[in-house]
Amino acid sequence: MKRAILPLIIFLGLFGRASANQLMIPMDDTQTNHLKAYGVAFWVLKKYETEIDWLLNYRGGSFLMPFSQNFVNECVIRGVSYEIISDADASNVLATVRDPNANMDAVKLQKAPKIAVYTPKSAMPWDDAVTLALTYAEISFDKVYDDEVLEGKLPEYDWLHLHHEDFTGQFGKFIVHAQRKWFQDQKQELEGIARKHGFQKVSQLRAAVAKKIWDFVYGGGYMFAMCNATDTFEIAMAAQGVDIVDRVYDGDGMDPKADEKLNYDVTFAFKDFKLVKDPYEVEFSSIDHRQEQRGVVEGNDFFNLFEFSAKYDPVPTMLTQNHQSVIKGFMGQTTAFRKPFIKSEVVILAENRELGEARYIHGTAGKGFWTYYGGHDPEDYQHFVDEEPTDLNLHPNSAGYRLILNNVLFPAAKKKKMKT
Repeated sequence: MKRAILPLIIFLGLFGRASANQLMIPMDDTQTNHLKAYGVAFWVLKKYETEIDWLLNYRGGSFLMPFSQNFVNECVIRGVSYEIISDADASNVLATVRDPNANMDAVKLQKAPKIAVYTPKSAMPWDDAVTLALTYAEISFDKVYDDEVLEGKLPEYDWLHLHHEDFTGQFGKFIVHAQRKWFQDQKQELEGIARKHGFQKVSQLRAAVAKKIWDFVYGGGYMFAMCNATDTFEIAMAAQGVDIVDRVYDGDGMDPKADEKLNYDVTFAFKDFKLVKDPYEVEFSSIDHRQEQRGVVEGNDFFNLFEFSAKYDPVPTMLTQNHQSVIKGFMGQTTAFRKPFIKSEVVILAENRELGEARYIHGTAGKGFWTYYGGHDPEDYQHFVDEEPTDLNLHPNSAGYRLILNNVLFPAAKKKKMKT
């Protein structure tokens, strides 16, 4: 493989130095590997500290950077499509996107964010889409869990992803799997962490962890969550100091007035929701739009991305960059967010309007930002326990996975005030 591409690299290097000095990575339908293109951009920011222009709404959200033979080589090695263009052509592109009449803009990406993935140390019988995306795109990240969070490590990072995780202390409500080794390992691990930090219950541990994450966001961090890490984080915050866990999980009963004691003032996204109190029902609250309520199947389950003003709303525009505006749906423990329970200040990035549900939402909290993405795996419609992880080599142009990676690059952008 390497022998085959070296002559091409040498030729392009000689040609590039002679006639051009800007490199364009297109992100429209001409791109052969959208997901690895994000990895190239991240690599340029991290290794060379070179600024990149993210061309919002231009050819699917393309990247423009100074020409370097090293950058070309990396594109070739990773199978990422690129174009070498002249300074004059690059200036014309920038003039096009900055035209006041065009819904486009150029945002500077300046520094690779330091990334943490909140994930258990014990093996779980499901994969995590964000971890898969970061690994496939070759974007470096650290793993953290409750110890690191409670020890105050989060401020060392710019971006935090919450793995498929239950912040209510109910072990995912997977009591039907109580005899499985993975469930027992998870329960033993979490109970050990709780004791280590002076908590009597896992629910108390998780409430404290949720508050630390809340502090991280308010202090200026970026938090991205998928699946049931979205609504269970919100529930854990609303239920601070309230026992919402049934005896089958922690040995005593829940507060019978738990719903009345929920505090929606401290949640990021949701309001007025009620808890699902049946310990055997794998649902946490009224936030999630359950599949039996949705009335769709894989063949007709889609959601639409909103189009925002690139010049006035750069943040949601960055988060929705894609080569497709209609995204195929996918399920999870938390699949979609019912609109009546979404706070008015939340920005809905993608929805299925006919079903009255949002799939992808965003907002600010203090100095920081958060984004929630419903569903478990954009390329596996109904992911089951013990299924094999998705092979992203089969989905290099996944529009659903692109939304994840937009969030990874978002913290690298020079900040502009969001006016939405």
